[in-house]
Amino acid sequence: MKHNNSITERIKELGLVFPPAPPPAGVYRPLLVVDNFLYVSGQGPVKEDGSLMIGRAGDDITAEEAKLAARQVALTMLSTIQTHFGSLDNIKRVVKVLGMVNCTPEFGKQPYVVNGFSELMADIFGNENGIGVRSAVGMMLPGNIAVEVEAMFQLH
Repeated sequence: MKHNNSITERIKELGLVFPPAPPPAGVYRPLLVVDNFLYVSGQGPVKEDGSLMIGRAGDDITAEEAKLAARQVALTMLSTIQTHFGSLDNIKRVVKVLGMVNCTPEFGKQPYVVNGFSELMADIFGNENGIGVRSAVGMMLPGNIAVEVEAMFQLH
């Protein structure tokens, strides 16, 4: 991606549609800026109609379906940033990602699933700035959502 392309323009080029930003579901901030870092609370896969993508990988959804849910989490997170922070053009790079996959104990493809989030960030911010450090783990998630991701970004 060339530097003269804004993130907003890149999102339009990719034809991406953001779901509505979810309201906080507890006592926390959707995001917090400390120095030139933007921390985003865990986001679930919100669909365009505001509903959540649910299911447990290795049980009632496939690894592919869970990966699509992780991609949807990326769109949800960008919507949250845009709603509560402002222009996505203020983001310099992805720094850290924690991807949590709702899955059975036998399911071992958490990194593959979380690639759904990471690949979209790379498409938007480029391979240099869209890929940060990452963990991908399996666990039980609230409301049986398929994937939850929290992330940290560096600001310009």
